[in-house]
Amino acid sequence: MARDILDLVRERAGERFELHERFLNAQLVRVLQTIGFDRRYVRASGAYLYDDTGEAYLDLLSGFGVFGVGRNHPHVVATLRAVLEAEIPSMVQMDVEVLAGILAERLLATTPGLEKVVFANSGTETVEAAIKFARYATRRPGILYCDHAFHGVTQGSLSLNGDEIFREGFGPLLPETYRIPWNDLEALERALKTHSIAAFVVEPIQGHGVNVPGDDYLPEAARLCRANGALFVADEVQTGLGRTGRMWAVEHWGVEPDILLAAKALSGGFVPVGAVMMRRRIFDAVFSNMVRAPVHGSTFSKNALAMAAGIATLDVIAEEGLVENAAKVGEGILADLRAVAERRACVKEVRGKGMMQALEFAPPDRLGHKAAWKLLDAAQKGLFAQLVVVPLFQKHRILSQVSGHDQPVVKFLPPLTIGDAERQAIVRAVDVVLADTENIGGAIWNLGKTLARAALRTKSGG
Repeated sequence: MARDILDLVRERAGERFELHERFLNAQLVRVLQTIGFDRRYVRASGAYLYDDTGEAYLDLLSGFGVFGVGRNHPHVVATLRAVLEAEIPSMVQMDVEVLAGILAERLLATTPGLEKVVFANSGTETVEAAIKFARYATRRPGILYCDHAFHGVTQGSLSLNGDEIFREGFGPLLPETYRIPWNDLEALERALKTHSIAAFVVEPIQGHGVNVPGDDYLPEAARLCRANGALFVADEVQTGLGRTGRMWAVEHWGVEPDILLAAKALSGGFVPVGAVMMRRRIFDAVFSNMVRAPVHGSTFSKNALAMAAGIATLDVIAEEGLVENAAKVGEGILADLRAVAERRACVKEVRGKGMMQALEFAPPDRLGHKAAWKLLDAAQKGLFAQLVVVPLFQKHRILSQVSGHDQPVVKFLPPLTIGDAERQAIVRAVDVVLADTENIGGAIWNLGKTLARAALRTKSGG
């Protein structure tokens, strides 16, 4: 029977785009075809994807951060296979799961001050849970979030989303959710002094734009929250589990949150799982007696495969020294990219931490470049970043992403497993592509015209 599903995949592989056009998201297919990303991948291993022609692609997208330990890690595969073959009695519901207890124990061992865990199926569910727990524990309604924040797209987490393209048309969203400027302590303090705020929910490093806070922002934000009776919630769905060169990004600033959210990489790249780690007093406020034991949960949240995937992922991170590798190789990539930026006038800033990196672009002083940039921005703000992403993929076989809507920012989220060979390949490719952008009228700007026309057609409803 297992062979039957593989035969089915092979038989229907050529129809993947047609199937998605007919039954799923046809607009995504149009995007992929427009930018030349419509490859047929047949295999994945570690940091690489392989297409049906045998070409290897270095994956700096990592499934939006899911593949922290790389794709199809043998230890995670073996763990999941063992669980499946053991016929473990999972999701009995009127019972408790030993694997869930073990995963909770191991997660909390990495988070000083946090003592309880609630599991979920995804990152957005962890945000939903944090909103509920914060409101119940404080008996206050208000939730603060930042400009440019991304916390998910279900209704509660969408209410904390700082980008209007995701919010538009889905209202009314949750009441008493308030947006404040990122990295602005005065705005945070003003909002907290209303004494109606249950929690401030913040990404230690913003995923959309890879915006790194000032040195005092997070420590002072946590202090202000506690001084005003609000909870400090760190959304580490993308930044956690070694991504930034620390197990949790808040460690860079010595911050201990009241609630910490994890997901994405905790899955090992296989079974979705999220975790909400919190202080005991918050947990106990919600689950205060036996009658309230079922007031929050999710049918699949503690399933054996998800828990095993989380345990196996933590094993790999520890045994292979991936946090340390993310710090060493990631900071090396950032240093190399900063050296490239000194040679390339279009780079405004290189920023990030560990294996979370971004290049932000701005028009050079040269008149021709400014005019070309202005034409691209008229079609779609931030479109220049695609002139980097597309040739990185098509010419250098490196998969990356534009970091957020309307932002001239390219973002890299490499698996934590990459080494010096990948570091050199990344920096070399970026330098070549940026050099090509300096040739107005060259092939890369012809690509810009194609993308601009496509963007204008989209605006006009074509």
